[in-house]
Amino acid sequence: MLNHKRVTLFCGHYGSGKTNIAVNYAFLLRKLGKEVNVADMDIVNPYFRTKDSEKELNDAGINLISPHYANTNVDLPSLPQELYGLFEFHDKYAVLDIGGDDRGAYALGRFSPFILEENDYNNLFVANFYRPLTRTPGEALEVMREIEIAGKIPFTGIVNNSNLGEETTLEDVEKTVSLAEELARISGIPVVKTAVKRNLISGDIGDDILPLDLQAKYY
Repeated sequence: MLNHKRVTLFCGHYGSGKTNIAVNYAFLLRKLGKEVNVADMDIVNPYFRTKDSEKELNDAGINLISPHYANTNVDLPSLPQELYGLFEFHDKYAVLDIGGDDRGAYALGRFSPFILEENDYNNLFVANFYRPLTRTPGEALEVMREIEIAGKIPFTGIVNNSNLGEETTLEDVEKTVSLAEELARISGIPVVKTAVKRNLISGDIGDDILPLDLQAKYY
């Protein structure tokens, strides 16, 4: 079960779906009555952006901070100054979408001292065992360790977001539960959520499930 901290970071391998998870988690916090900022810290991939969900976020009263050139034909590897306000002022919850792999996590390094000093954070590794280079717990662990070194913040939990895009079935997700549990065992970090598309869920939703209501095109 995930205890909601003021700052929540989502990191993972390219194509793990961390952006979609970050957006859905921001909506979950908003439904709980929290004031929320979402920050797009991906300076590596200009195509799969939190900014793609800007309208839905704004309509829900969630503030989005993203690189000024996101979703244009100009994409500079820079982060907006507004990001510093997330760590200077502690009045709102912050959800951070971090760039893929260790290369993307380097941008996090400049903010890690503030996050560690406040010590009110979750750093969550988003795992998709259907993606290349993270098909096994051992491969996923290697990516985790590389991101931790680059971002300078230890992981506190794992989100199993294993999926095959729009073709995903509930059985596809269930097949990866044991892989996520093995990753938890060898890393010493618990699985805190399993992400499942809302239309695949029937009955009550347990605390260990993150229902995905907003389905971005890059799922």
